[in-house]
Amino acid sequence: MFPFIYIVFLLSPCALALRARPCRDLPLTHSVAAAPYEVPTSASVAATPYEVPTSASVAGTPYEVPTSIPQPGTGSCAPYWLENIKHQGVASFNTDTNSTSLALGRNQTYQVFRNVKEYGAAGDGRTDDTAAIQKAISDGGRCAPGSTCQSTTKTPAVVYFPQGTYMISSSIIDYYCTQIIGNPNCLPTILAAANFSMTGGRLGLIDGSPYQNTSKTGFGPTNTFFRQIRNLIFDMTRIPANVLVPAIHWPTAQTTSLQNLVFNMSAANGTQHEGIFVEEGSGGFMADLVFHGGNNGFNVGNQQFTTRNLTFINCVTAINQLWSWGWTYKSVTIVGCQVGLNISAGGPSALKVGSITLLDSSITNTSVGILTARTSNSEPAGAGSVYLENVKLDNVEIAVAGLNGTVLPGSRDAMTIQAWADGHRYISDGPIGPVNIRGDISPTNRSATLLENPDDPYSKYLERSKPQYGDVAQDKFLSARTLGAKGDGHTDDTHALNAAILQAQRDGKILFVDAGFYLVNSTIYIPPGSKIVGEALASVILSNGSFFNDMNNPQPVVQVALGGERGSVEWSDMFVSTKGQQAGAVLIEWNLGTYEGTSGMWDVHTRIGGFAGSDLQTEQCEKTPDIVITPSNLVQKCIAAYISVHVTKWATGLYMENVWLWTADHDLDDSRNNNTQITIYAGRGLLIESLAGRMWLYGTAVEHHVKYEYQFVDTHNIFMGQIQTETAYYQPNPDATIPFPENATLSDPLFTLSNTMNGLNGTNGTRTNTAVGWGLRILRSSNITAYGVGLYSFFDNYSTNCSAVGSGASCQTRMLSIEGYANSHSINLYNLNTVGATQMVTRDGVDLASNVDNNSTFVDTINVFRI
Repeated sequence: MFPFIYIVFLLSPCALALRARPCRDLPLTHSVAAAPYEVPTSASVAATPYEVPTSASVAGTPYEVPTSIPQPGTGSCAPYWLENIKHQGVASFNTDTNSTSLALGRNQTYQVFRNVKEYGAAGDGRTDDTAAIQKAISDGGRCAPGSTCQSTTKTPAVVYFPQGTYMISSSIIDYYCTQIIGNPNCLPTILAAANFSMTGGRLGLIDGSPYQNTSKTGFGPTNTFFRQIRNLIFDMTRIPANVLVPAIHWPTAQTTSLQNLVFNMSAANGTQHEGIFVEEGSGGFMADLVFHGGNNGFNVGNQQFTTRNLTFINCVTAINQLWSWGWTYKSVTIVGCQVGLNISAGGPSALKVGSITLLDSSITNTSVGILTARTSNSEPAGAGSVYLENVKLDNVEIAVAGLNGTVLPGSRDAMTIQAWADGHRYISDGPIGPVNIRGDISPTNRSATLLENPDDPYSKYLERSKPQYGDVAQDKFLSARTLGAKGDGHTDDTHALNAAILQAQRDGKILFVDAGFYLVNSTIYIPPGSKIVGEALASVILSNGSFFNDMNNPQPVVQVALGGERGSVEWSDMFVSTKGQQAGAVLIEWNLGTYEGTSGMWDVHTRIGGFAGSDLQTEQCEKTPDIVITPSNLVQKCIAAYISVHVTKWATGLYMENVWLWTADHDLDDSRNNNTQITIYAGRGLLIESLAGRMWLYGTAVEHHVKYEYQFVDTHNIFMGQIQTETAYYQPNPDATIPFPENATLSDPLFTLSNTMNGLNGTNGTRTNTAVGWGLRILRSSNITAYGVGLYSFFDNYSTNCSAVGSGASCQTRMLSIEGYANSHSINLYNLNTVGATQMVTRDGVDLASNVDNNSTFVDTINVFRI
């Protein structure tokens, strides 16, 4: 069937590995080539009446959009520091027995950084570089899709492309824990040869997880973590237009990103080219992408995603949404397409798109802005929800089209949709919900402090791409290892790492934390003025010892500024983790006040347990669902963290993008290679207590903490893109009161009958308390706005029966709590999706929204919730 059409298998997320993401019935097969609607013929893809912009400044992209396909060997670009800096990152716990040089259990020959030219790639646009690029990715006994390895943290890699044009004749296969990075100063081109072929289940120029002979992808999509692709051009124009080929196949989950990419596809009539194809997973984040031509720019389906700054030019359909629970699109620019966003998958009798949020975007010279199959009696009733805010149209014939006609007219002239919604509404100044309404709604009252231009009330929400420091000379970087830190996972690096951070800050330089595990026995302090960047998502600060193990005296592992300090910090591509029992560890404490501009964390994650070197793996913490867990028999060495991230009262001006705070539910480096489930206890997820507020959360997720995932206390002016949570899989065995006692100074929830499970279930007999953790808790806070919320509870003591279709969503009674009636107001939640919760929203102990009133796809969906 290759290459003219491919059939993909939409597998139930609950069946993939042991992460068990259950979902309602999805089709066993889906033909991507068969759209469920007729494309309008009024707009010609080959002759669209607009000029291609010479840059993407309208969307804020940090690079020039090429006006023609780049030619091999032309142009020049500034050196990129990452290419020439001394490469001394280590894979601290790689114990490859083929190595002849092992010390302290480490493979000293393993190479983290790989330049594709050093593996034989020519980059001249004429030589077939396929084998050389694949060798650069696979070298060193790495975790390949379809092998016995399902996941690993032991073999990280940066695969670097210098300037050049790299011709390939077949798919490049991505491996686990890999960053594929080009020179951002002069984007390298991946050029598909005219005879490009996809064989053996491979899809795309780069395949993130090819299909195996089992009809499953090589990595379980909901467990495909730790990968990036950035700074590349994908040129598909030599492939015949009628051949269906995606540039990137990307069925992935958290801690993944696509950034700063350009896709050049055929714009001929009948083109079948695609930019990005996603059919499964639990993502995720993408930003700064430009698509020229093609049948679909995006052809995507995933549980949830945040996507920002996307530009589609001359595509037949800019975005074809195969399915979703919740997907947030921000700062999207669509020009000269036939359809902007098609969310009609499944038709009105079986809608497959749960909810779509589109804001701060524009559609120009396009026949149909959005195509929906939702009607007044479509099924499921809550599915197909759409929320639009600040969407500009110019020469758009139909703004929103149904399968039987116009839903919202467009205009030949410029117009702006201030706010428009289609779905179930709960609003405080209207009738008790849900009210099923399609039409205009008053826009969010945006705080000026959150906008790109505070003086313009119609300005976009502020956004910042991850700094890559392309314009910074190599001599402006310092290496943590050069300055004395070992990063070997065994040596105490506390003093060396603190000294390196302070020296870089004093010298006005950027600290490069080479790949490695930096063991610390006391707090790492990051002062104002610091810029820190890691390598390969394998630069890990690893807390250890008694200093972090007192539950009654919590201590920060990483402390960003002291209370009252002001300035800015930029921090990217790193992990903070714990080793063994660390009952008092606050992994990140953020005190910094940034009153001018923003400070940020980009791809900075917390990972608690489930990896080699953590002493929190299968051997120590394997699940025990058949044993009733009490304070007396709970495994103390698996109490691994107190709080993942604490944003204190002092802090303001914090920008977070693609940040995952994960308490491991399974062992990534399981010696049995089966992702064995484990029970790790981490008290609290993300706690924001900022009195000044002013914070942005793009593509954040918080999972498997004891008491709550997100909690906002006495704060205001918070912007969120799609947020996502999962309740701890072991709960309520033990329940959320164990092992961490309530701490009133942190406004911990009191678990009473207001947040318990429904009755007695599971296999463990009578329980005196069946409390489970909150997904989102808002206390005495205002102007909290979330454009997409996914709060999931899949398990009751490791059983998914409570979230299965027909279960009544009985994993927990309540999921989201808003408390403090007098002070909690201006709460705006758009496209709220829950799984396994009987009550979707509770205010001061009163249930406001039931799941049975809002059944959607596998999730339950509320389109608009405002108080």
